[in-house]
Amino acid sequence: MNREPYFVEALLPILILVLLLSLNVLFFDDTLAGSNQMALLLAATVAGIIVRRNGQKWEHTIKKVVATIGSAMPSMLILLLIGSLAGTWLISGVVPALIYYGLDMINPRLFLVTAVIVSAVVSMATGSSWSTIATIGVALLGIGKAIGMNEAVVAGAIISGSYFGDKISPLSDTTNLAPAMAGTDLFTHIRYMVYTTTPSLILTLVIFAVIGFRYDFGHAVIDVDNVKSAVDGAFNTSPWLFLVPVVLLGIIILKVPAIPSLMIGTLMGGVFAVVFQPHIIQELAGNLPNYAKASYIGFMQAMFGDVAIVTPDEDVNELLSTSGMRGMLDTVWLILSAMVFGGIMEAGGLLARLTSPIIKWANSTGSLVSSTVVTCVFFNATASDQYISIVVPGRMFRKSYEDKGLKPELLSRTLEDAGTMTSVLIPWNTCGATQSRVLGVATFDYLPYCFFNLISPLMSIFFAYMNIKIRRILPNGN
Repeated sequence: MNREPYFVEALLPILILVLLLSLNVLFFDDTLAGSNQMALLLAATVAGIIVRRNGQKWEHTIKKVVATIGSAMPSMLILLLIGSLAGTWLISGVVPALIYYGLDMINPRLFLVTAVIVSAVVSMATGSSWSTIATIGVALLGIGKAIGMNEAVVAGAIISGSYFGDKISPLSDTTNLAPAMAGTDLFTHIRYMVYTTTPSLILTLVIFAVIGFRYDFGHAVIDVDNVKSAVDGAFNTSPWLFLVPVVLLGIIILKVPAIPSLMIGTLMGGVFAVVFQPHIIQELAGNLPNYAKASYIGFMQAMFGDVAIVTPDEDVNELLSTSGMRGMLDTVWLILSAMVFGGIMEAGGLLARLTSPIIKWANSTGSLVSSTVVTCVFFNATASDQYISIVVPGRMFRKSYEDKGLKPELLSRTLEDAGTMTSVLIPWNTCGATQSRVLGVATFDYLPYCFFNLISPLMSIFFAYMNIKIRRILPNGN
């Protein structure tokens, strides 16, 4: 018979994980290369021992772990396809063209504000922050680096905009998941989110505008003409290359699922590479005389392996390199390790034991919303998946909101403000690990600049304590 875990038992694996992750930051330059994965697995081992001592059978534990990994499988497949898409969009000249033409259209002082708005619009249209960051985001990061801006600041702007669009788009999976867990409908949920989301976005834009106008470009700026010359010398740049992202955007708007959409985008990138960049294809294939054979080799190399386009400008060379699917394997490994840890913690009731005191503490509307926010962040950090951080707190708090006479859209909004927004701020969360790898910027580096993601949960708490636009169930049930 299973014994309910003590609070100290439930807390021990978390403390060990935090300790190991802290040591990794001190002793390893690249924590994603294996040390963080091992920290998660070692903490999972401790959790497994505790769960077994409490009487739970191994068969039940491993079944839960496998189910948890299965829930993250779509994310891992998307991540691998993003690696391939990055490779073919590089050799086709799509990303270089976006950088080339973008340098002419963007005012450096307003670049961060522009990055937020562009990312938000694309993410809103597609319903996917991941796809937005992997495509438009990569190009914006390249432009930002080319004009001399700190890549962590640029990444923060891209993520802020992308997660705003994802949050309020009816096409987003999390935007549909949150109201389903809370017991309200999609458009009521979206309309109610506007109250906290709008001031959060305005504050974000103001902060980035201040940073942009106060930024010192004097010493850091790269000569834009040199960047354009290097890109134009390495690629056949043409506006026709924009057909690839435009078609992909249209496909996603038509609600084609992410995995086939990204595969189509990858294949289109390969076709455009063969047509527009034959010299790149030849270089990747070792200058084979048979172009058909060279096309196959170059296309495959871009999808799975390292590609580095060399120009006379070393700074530009940093923008023109990718590692394809292979570059995503460490992140897939991290996600697998995180799912093992989260699966064991959930299977043994350790996560529920840790969160139960939080529910008991919540008496007022403010404390209830605050406890929901804390719980969502907790699950993002421990279960390592944004879906779990929405589903589990949604189940846990639904009755508490009903008992206090609060409408379900308050819960659904809080789940999004906290669960969706903070997932990208945790290095071992599926979102944080993915965006860090895609943008090539460490999670803790871009975290301080993800202003929208940081402000959103605080705005939700502020509205609750100040009793602003808090919807309550009336005596007649409306």
